Amino acid sequence: MTTFVDRVVLHLQAGDGGHGCVSVHREKFKPLGGPDGGNGGHGGSITLVVDPQQHTLLDFHFHPHVKASNGGGGAGANRDGANGKDLVLKVPDGTVVLTTDGEVLADLVGTGTEFEVARGGRGGRGNRSLANTRRKVPGFAELGEPGDQLDVVLELKSVADVGLVGFPSAGKSSLISVLSAAKPKIADYPFTTLVPNLGVVQAGEETFVIADVPGLIPGAATGKGLGMQFLRHIERTSVLVHVLDAATPEIDRDPLADLDAIEAELSAYGGLEDRPRLVALNKIDIPDGRDLADIVRPDLEARGYQVYEVSAVTREGLREFNYALAKAVAEFRAAKPVVEATRVVLRPRAVDDTGFTIEQDEDGVYVIRGAQVERWIKQTNFDNDEAVGYLADRLERLGVEEKLGKLGAQAGDPVRIGTREFDWQPNAGEYVSGPRGSDARLEELDHRPSAAQRLAARKARRVRSEDEIAHMAADGTVTSVANSQLPVLVTDEDDTDE
Repeated sequence: MTTFVDRVVLHLQAGDGGHGCVSVHREKFKPLGGPDGGNGGHGGSITLVVDPQQHTLLDFHFHPHVKASNGGGGAGANRDGANGKDLVLKVPDGTVVLTTDGEVLADLVGTGTEFEVARGGRGGRGNRSLANTRRKVPGFAELGEPGDQLDVVLELKSVADVGLVGFPSAGKSSLISVLSAAKPKIADYPFTTLVPNLGVVQAGEETFVIADVPGLIPGAATGKGLGMQFLRHIERTSVLVHVLDAATPEIDRDPLADLDAIEAELSAYGGLEDRPRLVALNKIDIPDGRDLADIVRPDLEARGYQVYEVSAVTREGLREFNYALAKAVAEFRAAKPVVEATRVVLRPRAVDDTGFTIEQDEDGVYVIRGAQVERWIKQTNFDNDEAVGYLADRLERLGVEEKLGKLGAQAGDPVRIGTREFDWQPNAGEYVSGPRGSDARLEELDHRPSAAQRLAARKARRVRSEDEIAHMAADGTVTSVANSQLPVLVTDEDDTDE
């Protein structure tokens, strides 16, 4: 059973930020000590980093759930909470990070390449940091922001310069074993190679990496055999080598038919059309193999292929073949554009960008979206009236109230930010200091129905009564029988004492 794993699904949970602390300094002979609640610590983040010592995703296969530590809560006496410990996950070179929908998030190539895949939540501020000239002793603190929680897919695509492709038992593993120091499994039965093998080859001043993938068969691009599972490992190669068995014992096979079948699978897989191809006619140490190689070589050269007759057993033709690979790799590298260092791009916010948007949905609720306002909602303790009043002041300073007024919102209209829905009350006035944790501006609003009650009322209005459904016409209108049960409006002229 092989232990090579090249695709895993990770369930990531970054650390949550710690809550801020509400505390007032109390010490003998020191009245009016002021707020001294500390800030919460930031949650730990999760970062992927390329490590040359890693060659497989096996560790993540057995431990797919990864969770960073949470930040510590703030405390009195101006003590801040500890930050959560960041997690660094080591991955092999050539790892691609994708969403579960297939969107590429990062392509990690090169030792030391890093990618922060899940960011920890920010710690909430304590009442010491929230104090100002109006709120000298805040009776509330911010909650810690939740950390990122997501599922990602890690796919390993081997970073090799030369890829050996061919039918099972064509001699690919034998070639890589004599061209490099790699020691793949070699046996006289098909599908001996179950995992990709990599080897480093030296040819003169050129050094390149050669990869041997499991044998391909017709239908590999659609999932037959092991081809579909490992074809991704030749996506990064500079040169493809068709290893053709010149001494195949099967009567219905010949090198030309094998080449056409493999090319059809590569075309079906896609993305490899621009790679130069070489052909290696293997097993010429067998008399029948040498004769067949001499017969098919002119036809292959007529198709434009560079053909080399080799033997992994006697090593005949390998020197010429090795230098031809080095030359093809060098030409491909020279033709590639020069990779520039990543530049830091600063994108300042536009002058007219408020940082939020407001839209009205079909239920008449004004939905406010924006990273900043949604973060404020997560950090607000809605059980504390003073914290809710502070949130209202922040939204007003940001311009939310002004834009709602321009859109025609009226007092009492429902407003939703993130997962919270509440009534909009414009012109609430300035904050007036009072008992800690209270806000006088919210006391007069207690008699109004809550957001949950209004939501239930809207749902109830959508449901038609059984009598209306029984007398509903085909076009969806209600007949006069049902309409007669509706309340009748009485004008002032009809309303008499009699």
